[in-house]
Amino acid sequence: MPPPPSSHTDEPSPQTIQISSLGLLGVLLLAFGLSFVIFASPPWVSVLWIVPIGVAYWMLRVRTVVDTRGLHVRRVFGSEVIAWDEIEGFRFPKRAGWARARLTDGSEKSLPVVTFEKLPLIAAASGGRVTDPYALSARIERERREQERAEADADQRDSDQSPE
Repeated sequence: MPPPPSSHTDEPSPQTIQISSLGLLGVLLLAFGLSFVIFASPPWVSVLWIVPIGVAYWMLRVRTVVDTRGLHVRRVFGSEVIAWDEIEGFRFPKRAGWARARLTDGSEKSLPVVTFEKLPLIAAASGGRVTDPYALSARIERERREQERAEADADQRDSDQSPE
């Protein structure tokens, strides 16, 4: 359950997780390389232009938008909204791949472009429904250092007070 909102905290802003537009550079290189084959071949080979156009469309279309209402998943051929109430948890594949949302009915839905590294973005936009594991580990590490520093200070004080 998310913490109750207060008057002095901002509403979390939606986060869009999508493929970097820098990848379109690769598509341009693919199109450039294909152009030599297409222009040196019979006219029917020009059908190969579909490949870079399709890849560019896929890169620009596929995304996951996270806000306080849920996840807005956009795929090549369709979109859907998954409300936070329907989500039981997330599963991240061990090898390369996108995260999957485990739903309360037992099914799973793929979340395009979402990886474990994007979890802080999801946590920031979810309104407290998802915990940021990086922030949690940083807090634990900070508390451990503070405790070590306090123990070192206490040991220093004890050694300063002991008679020689």
